[in-house]
Amino acid sequence: MKKSIFLLFALYVLACNAPAPKEARTIGSVEKIDPALEKIIDADVKIEILAEGYTWTEGPLWVEQEKMLLFSDIPPNKIFKWTKEKGAELYLTPSGYTGATPRTGEPGSNGLLLNKAGQLVMCQHGDRRMAVMEAPVSAPQPVFKTLADNYQGKKLNSPNDAVYRSNGDLFFTDPPYGLEKNVDDPAKEIPFQGVFIMNPVGEVKLLTDTITRPNGIAFIHNEKTLVVANSDPDKARWYLFDIAGNDSLYNNRILYDATDEAKKEGGLPDGLKVDKDGNIFASGPGGIWIFDNAGKLIGKLKIPSACSNVALADDDKTLFITAGNYLLRLKMRE
Repeated sequence: MKKSIFLLFALYVLACNAPAPKEARTIGSVEKIDPALEKIIDADVKIEILAEGYTWTEGPLWVEQEKMLLFSDIPPNKIFKWTKEKGAELYLTPSGYTGATPRTGEPGSNGLLLNKAGQLVMCQHGDRRMAVMEAPVSAPQPVFKTLADNYQGKKLNSPNDAVYRSNGDLFFTDPPYGLEKNVDDPAKEIPFQGVFIMNPVGEVKLLTDTITRPNGIAFIHNEKTLVVANSDPDKARWYLFDIAGNDSLYNNRILYDATDEAKKEGGLPDGLKVDKDGNIFASGPGGIWIFDNAGKLIGKLKIPSACSNVALADDDKTLFITAGNYLLRLKMRE
């Protein structure tokens, strides 16, 4: 009996002297514009800082089978991974530029996604191509196969973001941000910034050359409509295009024009994702903009660092955010 009492007392002392759980550091706030936001994000949620100290984070991708988030750090030409157990650690380098000549600017990978086979597909700025890593995602190696690197014999600018359609077609944007001198780079071969489609046999077709700085890209309305972000400070907009049966685009229109907001707050329309209910989570001026499936702006995540992209995970209950030198997380619902 005395031993039991002593043991209980010892456990009590240990519990009293145990360090308090470390609270997650947070940043920013949630701005509710419409009550509909409450169906997506619980009240009093916080935006957590998971990792920091990077140069320019981009392309977050949740890999469910590995329970890991991958994200690009573009200037140093690296991909990092984050797991609950180990936090953030280096995953792959080089990620977007495999040349031998040193270069400046943004040479690394940008957008990341998985193909039907579960392989890592990446928008490679420095190598100016869409490529697939020829190694399992669980054992990364910087060995790549080109998927698309030219249009009508002219080298692509620097693929930025991409999305697969369910039939295997790859849609991608091609602004000039990966070129060392941007749009004025003498190595630029295509005289415009395009949105392209590549079919499963590798044929590349131009969808539109009317967007000045095409960036984030996603489907809505059961893949019948394409959303494209324009990261041009003079035309900071999200565009909508309906997709015809022959894959031509029609009924071009503006989802939202944030040019005025871009003059007041940091960040531009950039990467975006769409949840299973058709809600759009889009990087934009001042943080992440949230539109419902009818295209109505219902809320924002106000973040004091330019946001580049997002990734959904946990059956759309968790949102990962890349923002400047940060990797962030918002647990939207329990």
